[in-house]
Amino acid sequence: MFTTGIAPAQAEPPSPPSASEAKTMLDGLKEQAEGSMDGYDREKFPHWIDQGDSCDTREAVLKRDGEGVETGSDCYPTSGTWTSPYDGGKWTKPSDVDIDHVVPLAEAWTSGASDWTQDKRQELANNLKISQLLAVTDNVNQSKSDKDPAEWMPPESGYHCTYARMWIWVKDTYGMTADSAEKDALTKALGTC
Repeated sequence: MFTTGIAPAQAEPPSPPSASEAKTMLDGLKEQAEGSMDGYDREKFPHWIDQGDSCDTREAVLKRDGEGVETGSDCYPTSGTWTSPYDGGKWTKPSDVDIDHVVPLAEAWTSGASDWTQDKRQELANNLKISQLLAVTDNVNQSKSDKDPAEWMPPESGYHCTYARMWIWVKDTYGMTADSAEKDALTKALGTC
């Protein structure tokens, strides 16, 4: 059995707060040096959970962020086009696209998530209500790895404002901390808005 599901023309994650709202949120983030990686394991952030309609989180983001996405009955895309906001790369194979956690899970761990419940970490890793998940070029995502904005920003400089607003929104939503270099980099990125 084959079903066709055309994704709505949303083609992007939820809109982050405005630059001025993000600045207020950034000012409210507790400034603190990053914590230890002791005990960190991606498995402590269960991700790609069921999102309904036979879709896991990764497939839901592929449907949301792509154009003309068609899926099989298992929700895996059979066709579509994805444009990575980080570098402008266009892809037609889902295997060329990674789903990036805007605030990487390891970064979350050292910014407070080490003290959270597993349920709260799972929510962060699968949250579609805020701009925490993006379909991006796989090798660009791999170059980002677990880096914060002081260490990595999207190659597409015109996206720095949006990226900073997203990052701040996630950290604010979950009450995470930010180190001074990270705050400086985010302030600079907001200055491009």
